[in-house]
Amino acid sequence: MRVGKHYGGFQAVDDLSFSVPRGSFFSILGPSGCGKTTLLRMIAGFLLPDAGDIRIGGKAMNGVPPNQRPVNMVFQHLALFPMMSVGENVGYGLARRGVPRAEITRRVGEMLERVSLPGAQDKRVDQLSGGQKQRVAIARSLVLEPTLLLLDEPLGALDLKLREHMKIELKQLQAAFGTTFVYITHDQSEALVLSDHVAVMNHGRFEQLGTPQQLYYEPQTPFVAGFVGTNNRVQGRATRVEGDRVSLISAQGLVMSARAIGTIRPGAAVDAFVRPEAVSLARNAAGFSDAVFPDAAFPPYQARIDSLLFDGANSAVLLREESSRTEFRIALPQTGHLSDLAVGETVSFSFDPQRAVCFAS
Repeated sequence: MRVGKHYGGFQAVDDLSFSVPRGSFFSILGPSGCGKTTLLRMIAGFLLPDAGDIRIGGKAMNGVPPNQRPVNMVFQHLALFPMMSVGENVGYGLARRGVPRAEITRRVGEMLERVSLPGAQDKRVDQLSGGQKQRVAIARSLVLEPTLLLLDEPLGALDLKLREHMKIELKQLQAAFGTTFVYITHDQSEALVLSDHVAVMNHGRFEQLGTPQQLYYEPQTPFVAGFVGTNNRVQGRATRVEGDRVSLISAQGLVMSARAIGTIRPGAAVDAFVRPEAVSLARNAAGFSDAVFPDAAFPPYQARIDSLLFDGANSAVLLREESSRTEFRIALPQTGHLSDLAVGETVSFSFDPQRAVCFAS
């Protein structure tokens, strides 16, 4: 497909072209207003593209109304019918298609079993938990056997613990049914956990399309590096370039090295990124031997701890490098080592330049 959509002078979707493998879980990740919902609504047929065409299962969808496309959609606000039972909600689309009552009863029962709600046909919607309602909405869509299921931020209204649980359930459901899922979200964790492939969208275009691992470890643009996962960003000027190694100095005087992504010339303005978990922390420089980072261009940095961010296995510290006052977020070891660090304490940190990435600004 290659499509475009504009509203007056605003280009909501800018000449996008991509394909989704049959039976895969594909996510579109981006900030609010980047065009992802517009794109999804064009696939569903609720909006018409201004340019280009959409093909589903190899068939052109030009002029095909939403109710005749092999597509179903699950919204953030699930739009279940409160006056209907669970079984009537799930079987609603089948009834509209004129499927015989006995066949509807059989297929609804089978579907509810597959989404772990056996025997729930006669329950009222208001008797269900948030996660159960989510499964009913998905069952209502999948019982129609669509070629493609579109999901528009379906976990956004759930609390954090339930959202984490439903990520796993969604992934397992998609694998069990083998239906192609296209999922849009602004939550990077959802996209990374759920997806076979992710497209990072910004200003109506895809900045990068790849596996979650590729987006996280090999970002190809500064936007992707900054948007996917947590990153420490250092802006400065390239002082030396040797192969894919860039040495740079920030406006505050921090000197560091990073791996170049794309062409960078000496003197160019650059953005460097290093992830919190790529940085090693020690109470003093003696905690690092030459063998820890043999490729490092500089001795360990000295820093003062500003804040401790306790979050179990995801705990981190915020600190400032001693000479430049540059702020870094550094992940604490998951073993609990260094969990007794205190605000105001002076520590040392270092990282492998190959695990930092650098782009021309």
